[in-house]
Amino acid sequence: MSKKIGFVGLGTMGLPMAVNLNKAGFEVIGYDAFEGSRQKAIAAGITIAETLKDVAQQADDAIVSMVRDYAQNVDVILGEDGLLSANSKNLTIIVMSTLDPDTMNELGQQVEEHGDVRLIAAAVSGGSTGAEAGTLSIMTSGAEDRVTAARPYFDAVGSNVFYYGSKPGNSQAAKLVNNLILGINMNAIAEGLKFGAQYNLPQDELLNLFQVSTGDSWVARNWDSVSEWTADTALAVLLKDLKAAHLKGLEHHVAMPFNALSSTQLFDSMGKNKP
Repeated sequence: MSKKIGFVGLGTMGLPMAVNLNKAGFEVIGYDAFEGSRQKAIAAGITIAETLKDVAQQADDAIVSMVRDYAQNVDVILGEDGLLSANSKNLTIIVMSTLDPDTMNELGQQVEEHGDVRLIAAAVSGGSTGAEAGTLSIMTSGAEDRVTAARPYFDAVGSNVFYYGSKPGNSQAAKLVNNLILGINMNAIAEGLKFGAQYNLPQDELLNLFQVSTGDSWVARNWDSVSEWTADTALAVLLKDLKAAHLKGLEHHVAMPFNALSSTQLFDSMGKNKP
């Protein structure tokens, strides 16, 4: 009998991740607040539970939360009819949403006050294409034994797994570091291409140059998709992370001028209208 894993949040990222867990031999017990998402999941072969409590009761040892933000995680996990209402024992909740480090630590503390349930964090990088291909990079943190036990789930949805210590928030700090660099690189590529356009340099040839020269980066190699990011979806999410990194830098007296500049210039550099 295949192991059952709960999965809450079956949107753009969550659904392909749940599908890849199914492909790896796990039985996914899914839940999403939106009917449209539930129907897409059913069509993709995911078993849908009626309530969050049902998810917790059916899952063998772990539930993934892939909802949008802190408020949604609190509602899903700690709400009156949330996952913890099932009073399950030895359950690990794997939060794969992107929160800020301190908020994730606070959420972990709230969950652990319920006794036999533990929270580990596993922020992801790779976007919807990585989720579909099962090649996400996964930044984990939390109790090491729980992270180790969850490794088969991570291997089903990603190709690189990293561990950053016992505090759940460390996963989120690693995600902010990664996205800080992403934002800076996006500004650099966009500005370089804009300058090249003044001399009518073929954009494709410039991108080919970057990829085999010192201008190489993930952004350069994936510019076809990155350049299509919109101000109300992926760019807005990235800007949220850049701002979070900036605020945490101020809080801890860490100067990050390039990140601050990227935060203010991102939409202009990418030629997008601000949301």
